[in-house]
Amino acid sequence: MAAGAREPEDDTDRIFALEEEVDQLKEAVASHAVVDQAIGMVVALGRVSPDQGWAVLKDVSQHTNIRLRNVAELILIWGRTGEMPPEIRAELEDALDRHGPTQIPESPPE
Repeated sequence: MAAGAREPEDDTDRIFALEEEVDQLKEAVASHAVVDQAIGMVVALGRVSPDQGWAVLKDVSQHTNIRLRNVAELILIWGRTGEMPPEIRAELEDALDRHGPTQIPESPPE
């Protein structure tokens, strides 16, 4: 085989690795969008800055041992339905007390 030529299985492995990387990047972009939307809700409803909104989400995630993206998804569901698990709600209120000026409202406006 000529110098620099690849074995066919090397190309297959490389294609597989690149497809896996693309899937991971797609997931990261989707996760980022969910987190950004949740920060926006916390900012609007909790009357905090975007940096404080980020800190609130991180606090809730750390204090509940729930992944940040999952906390963000729960906040977005709350925005649509008005429903939130009590332990998340309590931690969100505590985090807003630590980082922001107001209590969490009962539910977002319809």
